[in-house]
Amino acid sequence: MTWVKICGITNLEDALVAVEAGADALGFVFYESSPRNVRADDVGKIVKSIPEHLDKVAVVVEDHTQGIDFPSSITAVQWTHTSIPENFAGLVENRSTQRIKNFVAFPAAALNDKSVKRLTDAFVRFNDLSQRPNLSPVFDALFLDSGSALQPGGTGKPFAWQRAVPVADELRKGPFKLVVAGGLTPDNVAEAISILHPWGVDVSSGVESRPGKKDPDKVRAFIKAVREADNASSN
Repeated sequence: MTWVKICGITNLEDALVAVEAGADALGFVFYESSPRNVRADDVGKIVKSIPEHLDKVAVVVEDHTQGIDFPSSITAVQWTHTSIPENFAGLVENRSTQRIKNFVAFPAAALNDKSVKRLTDAFVRFNDLSQRPNLSPVFDALFLDSGSALQPGGTGKPFAWQRAVPVADELRKGPFKLVVAGGLTPDNVAEAISILHPWGVDVSSGVESRPGKKDPDKVRAFIKAVREADNASSN
């Protein structure tokens, strides 16, 4: 089944709606410029009421991590980049893993022949490294979003899914998992799944009544649409 993350959670009410609807993960944005920015203390209080099996994801932007003290209940960090780093292969080889999962997010608009080659070269390198005993994954999943340098996420606009097909195909060959984000809604998520066949999907603004406040009906409709797409693909 497709992993579903409801991102931009700012309050307990929205978190509980997402849990009740069947979400697999909740995302908390630690980025001051975002209307969905939350404080670590508030996140700590929210997740006390969330089942342990759900992923609780701290979403951060590149170098804007100084001074953040993640709650101990956070199970993953999503490192959001506004471009695809030239040294991505080095990040794959050298980023240290901790007690929590590491996700990495890139803007799909940065995909071109050169950047796709950098990514695929990194996938090859990681496949080689994965043959070493006792090596744990550096990144558990790779997110493709519609962000930019000015707005790292939460744009509400989908990217060109067809352009990402080569990357999605490469990801299925190796240990990385693809998560599609950016502009997803209850009405278009099934199409995104049918084109890219991702491991997971990530939604924020597409299930909101306003920035930072979820619409319960949209949250339920989104997860229902994902599960219906799952059922259709298995038949």
